[in-house]
Amino acid sequence: MRIINLSEEEVRALLQRSHIGRIACARHDQPYIVPIGFSFDAERNCLYSFSAVGQKIQWMRENPRVCIEVDDIVDKDHWSTVVIFGGYEELTDSPADTEGRQRAQVLFEERSEWWFPAAGRTEAGAPSAVVIYRIRIDRLTGRSAWRRRL
Repeated sequence: MRIINLSEEEVRALLQRSHIGRIACARHDQPYIVPIGFSFDAERNCLYSFSAVGQKIQWMRENPRVCIEVDDIVDKDHWSTVVIFGGYEELTDSPADTEGRQRAQVLFEERSEWWFPAAGRTEAGAPSAVVIYRIRIDRLTGRSAWRRRL
């Protein structure tokens, strides 16, 4: 098997075609990782996402340093993975966040059923408040592996 580092161009191409990843946050020395849907904004060097208010949002409000992993897996011998290091920013209803919220909306609408799962019903019933947020990208890294088939 051969494993190589992806170029920044290859990393950004993977992010452009992906919409699902895992976000890791931490609070009181306890890591927490969950899947998220996202939209990559290459122009602004960030990801946009949204979520019902819950543990992930509460923890990111306390500690905005996050890490996101995005994979493109064909099989155990053929895969690429990207890791993003960055910071959480909540986009509120304030005038200062209007442009960011509008940009997020445009990117979200490029996907069908973009509002799931964050706006879905929970076991408790009606959906809770939804937060739109952005992850500012500080650093990207990626690797790819493949094994030649005989």
